[in-house]
Amino acid sequence: MNDETTRFSLKQDKSEEVKSIMLEVLGALEEKGYNPVNQFVGYFLSGDPTYITNHHGARGVIRRMERDELLEIIIKEYLESISE
Repeated sequence: MNDETTRFSLKQDKSEEVKSIMLEVLGALEEKGYNPVNQFVGYFLSGDPTYITNHHGARGVIRRMERDELLEIIIKEYLESISE
């Protein structure tokens, strides 16, 4: 009998989830009259969630996923789009 714990990794593509999060937050930022690029950059660089409006719960939406996970997928998607 083998008493070792078997490890496995369920790597799933989260790009659709990231797209949904970013679009939802983008809409809230635009609706409030903010420059979304500036607000996203401020959030990603500082980690300060107050860069994201709370309008329509956008601050909670962006925090559904860790910043590094969001950035990893955003950069991956961007690099794939420019290398085509």
